[in-house]
Amino acid sequence: MLKQLFLFLCLFVFFSSARAQAPGATINVQHYGFAIQLNDADDVIKGRTDISLKFLKDVNSFSIDLIKQNTEGKGMLVSSVTENRTNVKFRQDNNAVVIITKGKASTEHTYNITYKGIPVDGLIISTNKFKHRTFFGDNWPNRAHNWLPCVDDPADKATVDFMITAPDHYQVVANGLKESETVLPGNLKITHWKETVPLPTKVTVIGVADFAIDHTGDVNGIPVYTYVFPENKDTGFSSYAVAKEILAYYIDKFGPYAYEKLANVQSKTIFGGMENASAIFYFENSVGDKGIEELMAHEIAHQWFGDAASEKSFSHLWLSEGFATYMTHIYLEHKYGIDTLKKRLTVDRITVLDFEKKRLTPVVDTSAKSNYMALLNANSYQKGGWILHMLRRKLGDDVFWKGIRAYYTKYDGSNANTGDLCKVMEQASGQNLRQFFKQWLYTAGHPQLQINWKYDAVKKVVNIQINQKQINPYEFILECLIENKLHKISVNSQTTSIEIPVEAKPADIIFDPDVNLLAGFEIIKAD
Repeated sequence: MLKQLFLFLCLFVFFSSARAQAPGATINVQHYGFAIQLNDADDVIKGRTDISLKFLKDVNSFSIDLIKQNTEGKGMLVSSVTENRTNVKFRQDNNAVVIITKGKASTEHTYNITYKGIPVDGLIISTNKFKHRTFFGDNWPNRAHNWLPCVDDPADKATVDFMITAPDHYQVVANGLKESETVLPGNLKITHWKETVPLPTKVTVIGVADFAIDHTGDVNGIPVYTYVFPENKDTGFSSYAVAKEILAYYIDKFGPYAYEKLANVQSKTIFGGMENASAIFYFENSVGDKGIEELMAHEIAHQWFGDAASEKSFSHLWLSEGFATYMTHIYLEHKYGIDTLKKRLTVDRITVLDFEKKRLTPVVDTSAKSNYMALLNANSYQKGGWILHMLRRKLGDDVFWKGIRAYYTKYDGSNANTGDLCKVMEQASGQNLRQFFKQWLYTAGHPQLQINWKYDAVKKVVNIQINQKQINPYEFILECLIENKLHKISVNSQTTSIEIPVEAKPADIIFDPDVNLLAGFEIIKAD
């Protein structure tokens, strides 16, 4: 009973409407103005951040995330905080700037934070494989506050301006559109990028390097650019050009693209690809890599799912990574056929089942409190993708895509959790999907099936018994192929028995022939 009560309470919390901001938030950031100075002499950056915010409640102080300078000299040291050119009291803790001022609920203010330091993380200052100096933002999941004063949480989205001062041999790319590029004395220039669509900090970045730049073309009025290191110019322009085809397909499938441009950037990221809004970063050896189309399909899908429609908290990361995983499958199915989808799902199923032998947690995983990197696992990616595939098969293509487009339309520019997706899909389908979401997303594990079958020559039937070996039974449809005829078996209990009329003893029965069920299978044929 206590276990059932706990599950009910968890579902109540997850399916209840959540606020756009993180629980307990005192401010809602409206806009960031990041002015950053970079140089070639050392790794010190100088910054001034203008943060426009609205107070959500009456406060005597509030915090802005920023890593303080440590004993090794890395981190950021704040020299002043002002409002309307008037100094504001503050103190700097290890992970935040505490601004000591009275704030009244619903009022809006702009604070200016001046600081400098060497980033511990977040802004990767390094050299690329050609030994040229580069600067790349790498903020996921909550690493932006290593170099940017901000609310480093996906629930707080804001528009952003970047004003980047750097030596004039560099090209600068960032979110949004380039407003201006101005030459300054001393072989410097200042580049202004402006993003008018609210972003979470996890995908708010700059890239500064010696780039070769190609305007690949436009898709539905959206300019598509390639930024690669000059030494990779020819191969890079060619291999990255597939982005146009991917973008066009997704716009048709999901709905309008949220941003003013799409830039695909060769970079120094700790990830294979990072879905920064309108400025996607790929690992530096991605140019010419045989997996570039698949990688681009994944990262471009994130522009809808993860960037525009973002998770409310990292425990719902599958709404980003599971979606990008499955939408990659969808694109490749569209281009190369259904067998490609089946092969990819088969590989993903093996990955999920192997992962669950090592770590048994629900897809919606609230156990990660600070180390969100641990959520980059098969649950968030492959299992999340599998759940979307099973939902698609449960609802049918027309209803599934109606629901997905409705979900994106509703949460474009804001945040959602798993319960929000469930509600939208229920509205689109007219079905109660609570059990589906509960068993696949809030319950750890998967169906482990022992299937016994035997032909009864007297009755001319195949007797099939399906035993669920795990403790809690799942509800699902199991498909089986007998003599080229597809049968669907409804399973909703620990043991399910069924008779299927068959004229002669089949040589074999193929269970889940179209790869539509995430389960482990043990097939026993009786003589």
